[in-house]
Amino acid sequence: VVNIRFLFSVCFLLPVHLIYGFMEYYVWRCDFNSTELKDIEFIYSMYYNKIEYARFSSSVGEFVGFTKYGVNNADIWNSDKGQVAAWRAQKETVCLQHIGNFYSNPLSKSAKPYVRLHSTKPLSSHHPAMLVCSVYDFYPSEIKVSWLRDGQEVSSDVTSTEEMADGDWYYQTHSHLEYTPRSGEKISCKVEHASLEKPLITDWDPSSSMPESERNKLAIGASGLILGLILSLAGFIYYRRKARGQNSHSQTSSYHTEISSDQSKSKTTLH
Repeated sequence: VVNIRFLFSVCFLLPVHLIYGFMEYYVWRCDFNSTELKDIEFIYSMYYNKIEYARFSSSVGEFVGFTKYGVNNADIWNSDKGQVAAWRAQKETVCLQHIGNFYSNPLSKSAKPYVRLHSTKPLSSHHPAMLVCSVYDFYPSEIKVSWLRDGQEVSSDVTSTEEMADGDWYYQTHSHLEYTPRSGEKISCKVEHASLEKPLITDWDPSSSMPESERNKLAIGASGLILGLILSLAGFIYYRRKARGQNSHSQTSSYHTEISSDQSKSKTTLH
């Protein structure tokens, strides 16, 4: 099960016109992993000159100060029970509505990943070979990538990158497996994601490990062989047709010669 945690933030700035140009601003934030109130935390932070000096958190239930100025103000605000109660209610009045909108729109959407397996030079000298499982274009970002060797999950000699944002709502990640090849073995990359009904398993094909230059040479050679066969077949067909034409012409000439000979004999007999 993929544990999903999303963050919703509302931020507004309140400039303070001082000679040094310092700015005070507030950040409203809702942390949640479901639409249930028990899984929601409302956080209201106050900053001055990029330093957080005080915060109200629904999980704490009161204001907390982080600087001398913040501690003094937190004590004053917490003494007003009506104000504290109003801030505690913000979890429901502010967060719940926005979280519902998120779950009914972007959070309910998902995009299936596609996988590409390829070999590369090992990062260390412990093993002579290394495979890379690259997973692209998935959403949301939470994903699990693992390796299978003859159906058994591999836990050693595996390194993975963090999920990297592409900047268009999609993500990518890459997992590396260093290994020593064995004859007849089956190596697979297993991907688990919220968009998939079942794990996506991609098997490694050793024949695809041929360098691109070698594959190009092989493709050119195969193309040349096919072209040669086509030209040879075309030449053979042309030769057969030409040979048939010559035989037909010879038979026709022989036929006319025999007729002419017979006519000459007939004329001689009449005379």
